[in-house]
Amino acid sequence: MTVVATLSKNKNLKVLDKEQLLKDYRLAQVSRQASLMGRKEVFMGKAKFGIFGDGKEMAQIAMAKHFKAGDFRSGYYRDQTFMLAIGELTIEGYFAQLYAHTDVKAEPASAGRLMNGHFATRFLHDDGTWKELSAMKNSSADISPTAAQMPKLLGLAYASKLFRQNKEIQHLKQFSNHGNEVAWGTIGNASTSEGMFFETINAGGVLQVPMVVSVWDDGYGISVPNEYHTTKGSISEILRGFQRNDDQAGYEIFVVKGWDIEGLDRTYENAARIAREEHVPVLIHVIEMTQPQGHSTSGSHERYKSKERLSWELENDCILKFKEYLINKEVATEEDLDRIEKEAKTFVKEAKESAWKAFAGGIKTELEEAVSLIKNLPSTSTKFVQIAEELNKTLNPIRKDVISTVRRVLWMLRSEPESIKTELRTWYQNQQAINEDRYSSHLYSQSEDRVGNIQPIAVEYADDASLVDGREILQACFDNLLATDPRFFAFGEDVGKIGDVNQAFAGLQSKFGELRVTDTSIRECTIIGQGIGAALRGLRPMAEIQYLDYLYYALMTLADDLACLQYRTKGGQKAPLIVRTRGHRLEGVWHAGSPIGMILNSLRGMLICVPRDMTQAAGMYNTLIKADEPALVIECLNGYRLKEKMPSNIGEFRVPLGKPEVLREGSDITVVTYGSMCRIVMSAAEELLQMGIDIEVIDVQTLLPFDTDGMIAESLKKTNRVLFTDEDLPGGASAFMMQQVIEGQKAFYYLDSEPATLAGKAHRPAYSSDGDYFSKPSVEDVVEKIYEMMSEVDPIRFPEI
Repeated sequence: MTVVATLSKNKNLKVLDKEQLLKDYRLAQVSRQASLMGRKEVFMGKAKFGIFGDGKEMAQIAMAKHFKAGDFRSGYYRDQTFMLAIGELTIEGYFAQLYAHTDVKAEPASAGRLMNGHFATRFLHDDGTWKELSAMKNSSADISPTAAQMPKLLGLAYASKLFRQNKEIQHLKQFSNHGNEVAWGTIGNASTSEGMFFETINAGGVLQVPMVVSVWDDGYGISVPNEYHTTKGSISEILRGFQRNDDQAGYEIFVVKGWDIEGLDRTYENAARIAREEHVPVLIHVIEMTQPQGHSTSGSHERYKSKERLSWELENDCILKFKEYLINKEVATEEDLDRIEKEAKTFVKEAKESAWKAFAGGIKTELEEAVSLIKNLPSTSTKFVQIAEELNKTLNPIRKDVISTVRRVLWMLRSEPESIKTELRTWYQNQQAINEDRYSSHLYSQSEDRVGNIQPIAVEYADDASLVDGREILQACFDNLLATDPRFFAFGEDVGKIGDVNQAFAGLQSKFGELRVTDTSIRECTIIGQGIGAALRGLRPMAEIQYLDYLYYALMTLADDLACLQYRTKGGQKAPLIVRTRGHRLEGVWHAGSPIGMILNSLRGMLICVPRDMTQAAGMYNTLIKADEPALVIECLNGYRLKEKMPSNIGEFRVPLGKPEVLREGSDITVVTYGSMCRIVMSAAEELLQMGIDIEVIDVQTLLPFDTDGMIAESLKKTNRVLFTDEDLPGGASAFMMQQVIEGQKAFYYLDSEPATLAGKAHRPAYSSDGDYFSKPSVEDVVEKIYEMMSEVDPIRFPEI
């Protein structure tokens, strides 16, 4: 292992520039004062909660010096100094986020949707198109869960490898300069105990990608010291086996103290050069850091740190050490540095007050409008004047105070003539529309490339179209995507050499190369992260999760990072990753999964596609590659060997998403389903027809979006009865579909019978064909359920079985 502290003996190392050192000291003081004042703002009730970056200033300033245009950060919520240093955060913006200012110009990272310390730069123009990322200093959007920033770090770095090695995409200058970009990751020492960290470190070493991982080590994870977190108490010690040598690729590993000014500068200079030029990953373990204010505003570190430790932290504070260094090197006098500290306090205070004025001013305007409307109500009641005056006296009001009061006044006016409440109600409705944009917009893309704008193209067949295995249709689709879009590439377990476990990529690696069709190790979490990071950089990856049951490994990354990305940046970033997997019918507890309810509840913000066959899947992939939204496509496990006609326009036809398809018209009852259940229901329809029951079968095709035109409700106007059926657990996707139709489409009023669901059993499927038959809906189950519904309507015609 290389220990950077020993490098100071090298006489050839550069002498740090005095003017720059003073700028660095001023920046460190500004950041520290922002942390100190931020904590006070929380305790004064002007912010909900606070978490700050004090104690990490000097390492972040050193890192920022070597962060170039085109580079990317995937970091940790204590990186405020770094963001200030690269010019992508202002102190006004810092406090705007603390106050949750919803104006994207004031708070561009998240428009007030994220807690303070969650940083992001805006990769997109207001219309959702890409900016020139290669000319910008970029930060991917932060997330709170510990170590969850690591998987996409791998993908951000992997994109540089692709841009450097794949000549077909080197013309995309908007996104890369020949792969010279470094992905910089930061993480707290305690979070290195998470599996996501280790999985990312291993994958980064295997792939040899240009990422620099900084571990900010202040000795604790909230109240728990390092000896409880990490073997040997040191992450760099236990990662020694990753150190590269003359015979084996691996990491370069450095250890440096968080207050060692010269050591930090040399370390980050070396790390940047190695990663950028050689595409070798680097780990920097920054030790002896401090956390002057403790973990957050929720408690005091005096409760769990000894007096000796607290005293050590005071003596080894990186800014104090920097001050001593500047005095000893005769860069500045103590008086000079005290003046800089005083100026920093004044600067931060003024910026804080400016940010508060901008935040509170908008709310004050709304409050004054509401107070005026309530006071001027043409009513004889004096209660309204009193309510208005109480609202006007609210200390540090927020929008909830204003809107809640107006709503309650409207309750009180419910029996009054319409003319009395019209003006107040109109104001409230206008505010609700504005607040919908402030707090609920951009769950999905709002650009011209959103999936709803992609024009469908019907599938076509030649008169002599051959019947082929379903997998061959996918193979032809993927062949076309690889040939026509150089940004598209696919990767996952067994995807490359053997062409995936079901052969949809068979032969395509040999045709297009390993960079386009790539095998990975067994690591679902970072397969998704690899895809997210690459998609953030303008590429169009397809990440394969081999079986739907394995999605659990990646669920946190999908939910906390990908699905909410557009929402938490209010349209500032996008990652149109296509996640391909297969599920539903097979055999056994771990290979027959249909946990769709879990997916629907976890992955709002992604498109959820459930094609019934491979032709529909191919049409969905053709649609998704034209759109700019992330999607999960769940192919039917038992459909790869079933025969389908080969389309003549395999690379052109597009299935519209959010549009169900009527597979069979009928008059007695509507059956709503998807995926493998379509074949089950269609077989049941033939049996039921012989019993005198004519069912209409609708394949929803996508669960998110779900029936955007209300087609299912139109069907119920005709049949007046409905059954929702799928393979998920009871109360899962079948209940979701029922809610969407009965409540969302207001189809209750068209029903003559109680709506019903038919799902799988509450347990996971048992092994073998018998296990499948007794665990998931069968043809007989569907027939008997529908027959029972019709028997209730006409027991004479349909006597009990």
